[in-house]
Amino acid sequence: MLLSQYRKPDGQIQIVARDGTEAFEVRTDLSLYDLAMDCAATGTSLRECIATLGLNGAVDLEALYGAGDLLPPLLHPDPAHLHLTGTGLTHLGSASTRAAMHAKAPEDETDSMKMFRMGVEGGKPASGIGVQPEWFYKGTGHALVAPGHPLTSPGFAEDGGEEPELAGLYIIGPDGTPFRLGFALANEFSDHVMERQNYLYLAHSKLRPCSVGPELLIDTLPDSVTGTSRILRDGTAIFDKPFLSGEANMSHTIANLEHHHFKYGVFCQPGDVHIHMFGTATLSFGDGIAPQAGDVFEIAAPDFGLPLRNPLATTAAATQPVAVRSLQEQT
Repeated sequence: MLLSQYRKPDGQIQIVARDGTEAFEVRTDLSLYDLAMDCAATGTSLRECIATLGLNGAVDLEALYGAGDLLPPLLHPDPAHLHLTGTGLTHLGSASTRAAMHAKAPEDETDSMKMFRMGVEGGKPASGIGVQPEWFYKGTGHALVAPGHPLTSPGFAEDGGEEPELAGLYIIGPDGTPFRLGFALANEFSDHVMERQNYLYLAHSKLRPCSVGPELLIDTLPDSVTGTSRILRDGTAIFDKPFLSGEANMSHTIANLEHHHFKYGVFCQPGDVHIHMFGTATLSFGDGIAPQAGDVFEIAAPDFGLPLRNPLATTAAATQPVAVRSLQEQT
């Protein structure tokens, strides 16, 4: 089953469900966040809950997409309580582009390659806890962009490049237990030119918006996922390549990545939302592509419903330093 959300003209969030080609409104006034929190509290699965609620009339998801009304599949009423995070070097083949960014002397293995090898050797333990992956922070819900809406690269950025991947969507239950709602397509938008300058700039390069959706898969994640990542310029594809995900194509299990995120108590605060991106091995940056304002990123995989599309926008570079005012000097 695939779930999505859109905003009605009166501002209310409406959940939509589909098991095939047709989508229907779920008979509820609750958002997916509220519904999921109720499920966590009562021990009910999302699928069971939706079956109990029932469905209303059919909706045209493509029309809603075109009108800009689709929302990310999961939001928090207070964006400060939605956390955007991710892991890198988790996919077979993901180390080559990263290692090239941070190449050292030929006889010296890069830290990226070391991290990748650690994952290959210990990211899928037969039992117990595996090696921890690279981890990064992207921001709060204020950085989450709805499908179809622009991913904006700030004026100080040196690049705005796509990263096609899968994300896990979670709520934290009343007792601090993380609950996974399901999986969705994600564009983990980053600044690869900034990162290439120095590996320690990775944290800066990740502080960019991202987009997730439009639909949420609440079934079991396929062992192997094959999708397509495209960049359209004036309607013509300037980049078009497959990307692979799912545990068959990863150096870590999903459970291991989840453990090393939620082992931190600060990420288990009741009521919070987490969108955690699992990494990729396919980047247009590796092919020398430099996206421009107006280009459209499109990430698609059949199991996840509608493609995730976002145009690229840029802001003007700041000409003055950010001014921080001191309360000690207030008059």
